[in-house]
Amino acid sequence: MIDLIKKLPKAELHLHIEGSLEPELMFKLAQKNSIEIPYNTVEDVKNAYDFSDLQSFLDIYYAGAKVLVTKQDFYDLTWEYILKCKQDNIIHTEIFFDPQTHTARGVAFETVILGIKEALDDAKKKFGISSSIIMCFLRHMSEDEAFKTLEESIPFKKYIIGVGLDSSEIGHPPSKFEEVFKAAKKEGFKIVAHAGEEADVSYIFEALDLLKVQRIDHGVQSIKSKELMQRLKEEQIPLTVCPNSNIELKVFKNYKEHNIKKLLDFGLLVTVNSDDPAYFKGYLNQNFINLYKNLDLSKDDIVNLVKNSFKASFISEELKEKYLQKVDLSLS
Repeated sequence: MIDLIKKLPKAELHLHIEGSLEPELMFKLAQKNSIEIPYNTVEDVKNAYDFSDLQSFLDIYYAGAKVLVTKQDFYDLTWEYILKCKQDNIIHTEIFFDPQTHTARGVAFETVILGIKEALDDAKKKFGISSSIIMCFLRHMSEDEAFKTLEESIPFKKYIIGVGLDSSEIGHPPSKFEEVFKAAKKEGFKIVAHAGEEADVSYIFEALDLLKVQRIDHGVQSIKSKELMQRLKEEQIPLTVCPNSNIELKVFKNYKEHNIKKLLDFGLLVTVNSDDPAYFKGYLNQNFINLYKNLDLSKDDIVNLVKNSFKASFISEELKEKYLQKVDLSLS
């Protein structure tokens, strides 16, 4: 079954590009850009990756992001992730980036987006990997600051397919950003939001009803509401679940307790993703392998999860069909 997981072509829909910053690249860029980081060795960094909750992870995540300064840095960061895509047989990826993490440090929006975009263009040319970029607002910051970021994005709108909402979930409900998401929708952006990883189901309802999201990022708390589960099933609203993240951030005590199989068995459009793989001990295939080893997933379950990743993506129906056929061909 592990060979099957590795062989299947996949899409990844919940990946923070800043969260793919491996310790080795962090050190290399820190040295190049003369940025001080609170670690002496790569091993020190890895030892720091012991999180008690989302906030304890974010503290390290933002510290690491400081080393990203030039367009080439963002290119290198993205290219390293693309090499992991090739390794894990990811043929389509929709990546998040957090412009506010960088513009707040004086790095221009243009520097960030062009570095990422050029790497993704090269991924298409060299490996045939298709991709889209989703810009996230940081929910621990104000809606006014999110509006400013939205305005900064407009000259680069052709490179960005959608907007999302990430960072510290508890205490920052989707309703805080209702107006900026309305404005983003008017600009033609697709709409997604992190909801229901740590916070309760009210955050998922708000994301659906106020932000009008087309996908819920995480959403594992939805199982606590029969009404919500039924709605997600009927409307086939995708959930981009990130198993390793859920374990590392103590949303579940261990893999045996993870509810992804229950969500799948109920008929939800669930997908598997790696979230911040440099920090959460594994890229996409490792997330699948961990699920398989702990939850007794069948071959059909794995194939359904893989097919869901394409069905839930923002690619054209024609390309979806092409990729789904690739999945079937890999099974024969």
